[in-house]
Parts: sequence; structure tokens; C-alpha cells
Amino acid sequence: MAQDQPAEPSAPETKPSDNGNADPDLAPRPAVPLRRGTALLNFLSSMLGSKNPLAHAADPHKNTVWLFDNTAYQPVSDTPHLGHAGQSWQAEFVVFIFETEGRKDVGKLVAAIADHIGIDGEYGRDDQETRQRIEKRVQPFLDQVSPARTVKLEVTINGAEQTQSLGGSDRNGIISQIVNLGASGVTDGMVVHPRAQNFNEPTATMETRFAAPEGWMVISDIDDTIKRTMTREPTGILRTTFAEEPVPIAGMPEFYRHVQDELNPTWFYLSASPYNLYPFLHQFLHEHYCHGTLILRDYSWMDISGLIKSFTENTQEYKVDRMEKIHSWFPKRRVLCIGDSTQKDPEAYAEIYNRYPGWIHAIAIRKVTDVEHMEEKNKAERFEEAFKNVPSSVWTIFEDTQELYAFVDGLGMKDQVS
Repeated sequence: MAQDQPAEPSAPETKPSDNGNADPDLAPRPAVPLRRGTALLNFLSSMLGSKNPLAHAADPHKNTVWLFDNTAYQPVSDTPHLGHAGQSWQAEFVVFIFETEGRKDVGKLVAAIADHIGIDGEYGRDDQETRQRIEKRVQPFLDQVSPARTVKLEVTINGAEQTQSLGGSDRNGIISQIVNLGASGVTDGMVVHPRAQNFNEPTATMETRFAAPEGWMVISDIDDTIKRTMTREPTGILRTTFAEEPVPIAGMPEFYRHVQDELNPTWFYLSASPYNLYPFLHQFLHEHYCHGTLILRDYSWMDISGLIKSFTENTQEYKVDRMEKIHSWFPKRRVLCIGDSTQKDPEAYAEIYNRYPGWIHAIAIRKVTDVEHMEEKNKAERFEEAFKNVPSSVWTIFEDTQELYAFVDGLGMKDQVS
């Protein structure tokens, strides 16, 4: 996962005594700079990469680990004379590690979000369900990340157990590492559940899905494509991200199930949302959509304006970069891209089509009409300019999902002919 805007590490806070002087009955003051020095050492050592000699194992008593679901692939250049059956499987494993001790009080940020979205103080105090929801989704943005940490991954494939060492984590607390999983008689579509050794929380177990080199793939946006987010309105982003239960776009869950039945694709969900929202978005996808790999920005923010920027700034560059990576894993798959008109999905998908015209076979863009100030974004001229080098048979604009069924059925018919 490429880095966007890393967060600077913060030293642990210390408490002076009531009179502002050191209390002789407490631990010696030199322990404070020592803790700060340890934080600085961890930060600096995190920049040494995966072979960092100073990295040490994450502690289940002090750290929380998130494992991100992924998709395993077979490198197409790996011993091609053996055919796909003889090739090894690889996957990028992404781990987020942060501290579970000394978590910051979320009250001020909860109050700020409530103020921005128009929840008055009385409502915020009385509606405990809404307040708890905001607190839960805000907390991962405030937890201190853990650089220079390692984890051991336990993977069982067809009864054969293996242990993989991952890390150390970078200055954002993230490990991103390609792992060779071997062959082990794996078949297309198989799912295994790797877990972080010695960690028992649900976030420390993941899904790895194996996808053969050929077949269909869907690369789908999330915000305002399959989930109502209102990304053109800052207040809408805050309300739908933190205060409300997530709402699927009408008809999209049913349509995605139809795509699954028709094309049997492997799924990638590509969002400009920051990685801190992974549990929230992961749960939403598992409740309403086909399981797949969720890719988010390696982006941290220190204020509300930073969060808004993560949804809206440089989204075309970010998505093209991530699709380049997906292409390197699955250059022979046929791709259906699905997005919307709020940000730069048309331009991003057109750019990647022009780079790999034999890879992108279809593009569907939802014209968003339930968000204000979309007139310019929804002009026909905008789509015609974005797709000027893409054949008209490849892309379509829709408002109602019913318009898409024939479009996807046509893709399935091509399979039958070929």
C-alpha cells in the first residue's frame, strides 16, 4: 500500500504533580524522557523497512492488530512452462498495529462532529446510541499507531500449517508485505482464514481468497456507488460516516449478486476513505455485498478538514495507482469497473483503460442525483470528454440499477460465445 500523508508519532503524555514539581514518592523523572526516547527510536527504526533489526514483536497485552482481507494470485511470469496448476500463490498481506493503552479521550472530537452535522448538545447527550456510534468510529483515528512491530501469521491451507513472519510496521503502524503461500493444491475461489499468532480479537483473523489468473474481476468504488456517503457535501460525509448506520444504494446489493451469478468474478473494493474506517466498511460490505478485498488509503488525519480531504483530494491519482497494482497481480483477468460521478471515477477508469485496453472490458458509472451541486459533474459533456478514447460499447452511465442488467448480461454472453 503506497503512502499518502503519514501521521507524525506522538510521545506519551506525562502528568506533573499538583504543584508542578516532581513528586519524590513517584517514579523518577528520567523515566519520562526515556519513554519519549523509546517512541522516537520506534519511529526512526520503522523507516528501515521489513528487515529492520530493531523491530520487535507486537504484544497482545499492549497492541491491537487488524488483518485486512486479501486476494491471492499466481504471478503470470512464474515458471510459465508449468501451467497455472504448477505455479505458486502469492498475496499482499496488510496489517495495521496500534497501541491499546493510553487511548485519548474522544469527547472533544465527538462534540466537534456533532456540531458540524447539526446535532445540538441536548440531542448529543440524550441519544446515547448515536454518541456511542460516533465514539466507536472515531476511536481508530485517535489510537496511537505502533511502528517497528512484527507479527507472526498462522496460515492453514488444505490441512498444511505454515507460519509467516511479517514486519516491521512503518511509521503509520502498517505492514504491507508480499508473502509466498506455495501451491498446496489450491483451486480458484478457495478461502482460508489466516490469523495473527497470540491475538484473539476478531480483527486479528482475515480472509484470503485465491483467484486464478484468468476470469472476470470487478473493481468497485464504495462511496456513493454502493454506499450512501454524500461525498460532495462535507456535512454529508461526517453524518453518514460517523453518526448514521450505513445505507446501501438502492438496488445495488441485488445487482451485485446478479453480477456474481453471471460472471463469477473476484471482487476488489477501491475507496479513497482512510484505513481507519476499515472495520466499519468491512462490516458494511459483508452485510450487503459479495466478499472481496477492500483497499483504502494509507492516510491519517489530525482534524476534521483532513478527513474531508482524504475523501476528495487526488482521488484519480490514488485510484489509478492502486489499479496499477491490481493489474500487476491479475493482468489476464477481464475487468468490470463500477463507480459514480461524485469524484473522479470516470477519469480514473478511462485512464487505466487507455493504459491497458485489453484489460478493462466494461465501465459503469452511476449518475448521482441525490446529492446537491451535481449539475456540472453530471453533464453529458463531462462523460464524453472523460471517455473520448474509450469505445462507446465499453462504458455506460446509469441512474437506476435496472439499466445495468442487460449491460452485464451482454458480458456473460460473450463468455458463452468465446
